[in-house]
Amino acid sequence: MSETRHGRVKWAALLVVALLAVGGYGLFVRTSRADRSSPGPGGPGAAAVRPVPVVAAPARVRDVGVYITGLGSVTPLNTVTLRTRVDGQLMSVRFQEGQLVNKGDLLAEIDPRPFQAQLTQFEGQLARDQALLDNARVDLERYQGLAAKDAIPRQQLDTQQSLVHQLEGAVTNDKGLIDGARVMLDYCRITSPIGGRVGLRLVDPGNIVHATDVNGIVVVTQLQPIAVVFTIPEDNIPAVLARLGHGASLQVEAYDREQQRKLSTGSLLTIDNQVDPTTGTVKLKATFPNTDNRLFSSQFVNARLLLDVQRHATVVPAAAIQRGAQGSLVYVVKADQTVTARKVTLGVADGDDVTVTAGLAAGEQVVVDGADRLRDGAAVTVQPRSGA
Repeated sequence: MSETRHGRVKWAALLVVALLAVGGYGLFVRTSRADRSSPGPGGPGAAAVRPVPVVAAPARVRDVGVYITGLGSVTPLNTVTLRTRVDGQLMSVRFQEGQLVNKGDLLAEIDPRPFQAQLTQFEGQLARDQALLDNARVDLERYQGLAAKDAIPRQQLDTQQSLVHQLEGAVTNDKGLIDGARVMLDYCRITSPIGGRVGLRLVDPGNIVHATDVNGIVVVTQLQPIAVVFTIPEDNIPAVLARLGHGASLQVEAYDREQQRKLSTGSLLTIDNQVDPTTGTVKLKATFPNTDNRLFSSQFVNARLLLDVQRHATVVPAAAIQRGAQGSLVYVVKADQTVTARKVTLGVADGDDVTVTAGLAAGEQVVVDGADRLRDGAAVTVQPRSGA
C-alpha cells in the first residue's frame, strides 16, 4: 500500500513539473512575439510611423500667357541672286563672303570698256545727226520765205520739211542709243538691291559671265527684319482670327530646337488662306526685328503664339501634379506636417508651371518631390529645395 501511494505522488510531481514547463514556454513565446511587434528603435514598426521627407513649394499667383505652339523655319523676307545683265569679263569682286552689306553697295564690276566705246560711238553719231538737223532747219526757214514769195516750187518746201522730220527722228534714235549704252555701263557695276548678308562667291574674278548664266555671282539674304513661317492645328484658327479681327497685335516667340532658349520676339504678320488637308494645319507668318542676328535663314525653330493672358492665375510647379483614376490631384502640406490628397482642376501650362483653376488656394504648400511615397494623412518632413 505504501509503494502504491509513493508511485502516485511521484507521477503527480512529474505532471506538475511538466505543466510548469509548458506554461513557461508559452509565456516566453508570447513575450518574444510582443517584443518583435513592438515599435522599438530601428524596427519595422518604427519605419511605418517615421515622417516621409518631401520637398514642397507654395502655390503662387501671377499672370500666365495662353500660347499656341507650332514648328516653323526662318524665312528671309527677301533673297536675291545677283546676276550680270551684260556679257563680259568679271573684273573685280568688292565683297567678303559672309559680309553684311547695305542696299546700293557695290559688289562686283564687269569690264566696261566695250560699252564705253559704244557710248562714244553713239555720242558721235548724235553730234553728226544734230548738225545735219540744224542745217536742215535753217534751209527750211529759208525755203518757207521763198515759198511765200512764190520764188520756189511748193514741192521743194515739202521735201525740205520732210528732211527735217527725218533728221529729228535720227537725233531721237541717237539719244535712245546713248541712253541704252549708259544703262549697259551702269549694269557693269553690280550693286546690292537689298541690305543683308552675302553668301559664298559663285564666280571668281577673271571669268567671262553672261546674262544667261543660271548660278549668278552671289546670293544676298535679308536678315533684318526676318520672318518665321510656322504651322498650328486647324482647331486654333477661329481663336486666332477672332483676335486679329479685333485689331490685336499678337506676339510670337521663337525658341531653339530644345525649347530651352528664346531666340527672338516678334509679331504675327498674317495667316494663310487655306488648310493643308494632309496635316490638318495652317501656316502663319511672323516677322522679327532680328537686330542681334540670332535667327538664320532656314533655321528650325519652335514658335509660340501668345493668344491671351490670364491675369492673377494660381500656378503650381508641374512636378506637383499627380494623376490617378480620380483625375489630377496634389498633396497639400497641412500645418501639423501631414499631407492631404486634394483633387484639382488644371488650366494651361506655362513653362514649368501649370495653372490651377479650382481646388487650391494661393500660398498653400504642395509636394513637388517625394509624392510617390505618400498617402492621404501621411506625416512628412519638408526639406529645403535645392538651389533655394
